[in-house]
Amino acid sequence: MSTASLLPPGLLIAAPGSGSGKTTVTLGLLRAYRTQGLAVQPFKNGPDYIDPAFHRAAAGRASVNLDGWAMPDALLAALVRAAEGADLALAEGSMGLYDGTSLPGMSGRGSAAEIARRFGWPVLIVLDVSGQAQSAAATALGFAQHPDAPALGGVILNNVASPRHETLIRREMERLGLPVRGALPRRRDLALPERHLGLVQAGEHPDLEGAIGQFAALLAEHADLDAIRAAAGDTRAGPPGALPRPPAQRIALASDAAFSFVYPHLIAGWRAAGAEILPFSPLADEAPPEADLVWLPGGYPELHAGRLAAAATFRAGLCRHAATRPVHGECGGYMVLGEALIDAAGERHAMTGLLGLVTSFERRRLHLGYRSARLLAQAPGHAAGARLRGHEFHYSTILEQPDAPLAEVRDAEGRPVAETGSSRGPVTGSFFHLICAEAEA
Repeated sequence: MSTASLLPPGLLIAAPGSGSGKTTVTLGLLRAYRTQGLAVQPFKNGPDYIDPAFHRAAAGRASVNLDGWAMPDALLAALVRAAEGADLALAEGSMGLYDGTSLPGMSGRGSAAEIARRFGWPVLIVLDVSGQAQSAAATALGFAQHPDAPALGGVILNNVASPRHETLIRREMERLGLPVRGALPRRRDLALPERHLGLVQAGEHPDLEGAIGQFAALLAEHADLDAIRAAAGDTRAGPPGALPRPPAQRIALASDAAFSFVYPHLIAGWRAAGAEILPFSPLADEAPPEADLVWLPGGYPELHAGRLAAAATFRAGLCRHAATRPVHGECGGYMVLGEALIDAAGERHAMTGLLGLVTSFERRRLHLGYRSARLLAQAPGHAAGARLRGHEFHYSTILEQPDAPLAEVRDAEGRPVAETGSSRGPVTGSFFHLICAEAEA
């Protein structure tokens, strides 16, 4: 039996753009099928930490990121194997179906359409039809007939105002040969709460189970679950490559509400190679456990700056470790390694001081996009000169960055980026979120 035959059929849920209702539909379908007794494997296109945590809550299986710009073909083929043993694979696209970089990366431009075509997954297009009627069908037709279009699995209408509104759109869709798989009524009460990086984290939602249950009920009542499942296509996957290698044997990993942005494929690769992951909580003022490396991932340290500044046990333990062994921080973790963090109200909070970085949220500026990096200094798991792929997403401003740069960083167009990261002895950090090393292609 071939490996591909062990994979279930799949669908990709996409839209013309952000805010159309992709996440609501994805979470509703994941839970609705789970309620039916099906095992559904979730995926997320592109660099995203927030949505996959919601996927996991809805499906009961860890969601996996698939990224054509940052990941080579062999890694994508390895990651889709997470669906083995499931009955259905459901992937959520990012932004609009065809949105991506203007120049290709490791295996594409990062668009959801590329992922759908790569794995043979038809696309379920979610259309926000508020403010239009028959014109919604023209939008769907354009997406379905694009020269790079994946197979169309159907259309779900969102924000339908009335039965008459639904009839007008359905008849035009039918005339154009576009199958409508559901029509969701306008429900302002079902919106998920948001903050500056998107949705709040799944663990912070005041009633996550209740919200997911409402999404599932909405889809079960207003969408044809059987037809949607029947529209799924056979999953195609080439020979798998290796998962990312661990940066150390014993890794102390900060893990709490301030430090939660770690890609599942990294942790899976580390564990598959025999590394031991030792979680600890800086917010609970815990010192890092005895380890070869301390890794501070990204998250929302700016929301907990006062508690982190007061976490004396955490700070002392981290400094003891850094005297002889490596410490690395990504984005939020990088900020905590610095001298100070200034919150949105302008209050200065002392951080660990292992790097000279000072960052501020008082003057917010969006830093967003894919990044490629060439290391100028050794970093955990990678020698100087290594080339890495990842992304940057934060609103903080650098006020001081006195240490030696960690890397030469460029955006997806090849333009230099000022946020180079920092290196001081065994301590390294960067706003760059690692996805994959180019050498793992």
